[in-house]
Amino acid sequence: MSQPNTPNQTSPAALDARSWDHAESFVQPGDVLRDARDKAVELGLAPISTGSITALRFIARLVQARAVVEIGTGTGVSGLAIFEGMGQEGILTSIDPEPQRQDAARQEFRAAGIPSNRFRLIAGIPLDVLPKLRDGAYDMVFINGDKLEYVEYVAQALRLLRHGGVVVLNDALWKGLVANPDNEDDETLIIREALAAVAETEEFTSMLLPVGNGLLAAIKA
Repeated sequence: MSQPNTPNQTSPAALDARSWDHAESFVQPGDVLRDARDKAVELGLAPISTGSITALRFIARLVQARAVVEIGTGTGVSGLAIFEGMGQEGILTSIDPEPQRQDAARQEFRAAGIPSNRFRLIAGIPLDVLPKLRDGAYDMVFINGDKLEYVEYVAQALRLLRHGGVVVLNDALWKGLVANPDNEDDETLIIREALAAVAETEEFTSMLLPVGNGLLAAIKA
């Protein structure tokens, strides 16, 4: 059960915007990642933040990821961050229903010098593709797809991850709406359900990071 703040606990509200900006920009991405973020903006997409890039890279390195599933390729921003955290033989399987996005990601991966045998870009509906992937074969699953399918993605991630593997959900705070009990938008409600599903799953030990639009990370026992 969560405990109320005490005088010895520091609420995030006590930190000013400059501190949060400093934390977000503490580690800057390289030129290739910046180019991929610019490409995302050109396509009308919202790329993950600098802080989220840093967190993904850190988590991939921490679990020594060699096999990663990504739901939502975008223009390759998150994929590039994961590649930077993986070893030289790590392989990314990325699923997205929009081929145009994957074309952009493929260009960014090649620009970064990543061999084509290290990424598998699958253009398709994630919930059609995920059940075809092998149980317990992945070190990390990054969820950044259709918000209305987050609960199903979490269930698939639990099946796909090895013991000690990590699932990461992007947009876990969803524009500041998840923490607002008065907001009952469809996306907000489903994200809350997904967070609850992770928290209530005994195999998962989780944490919620207030970087970017929120990242939930959970390790499978």
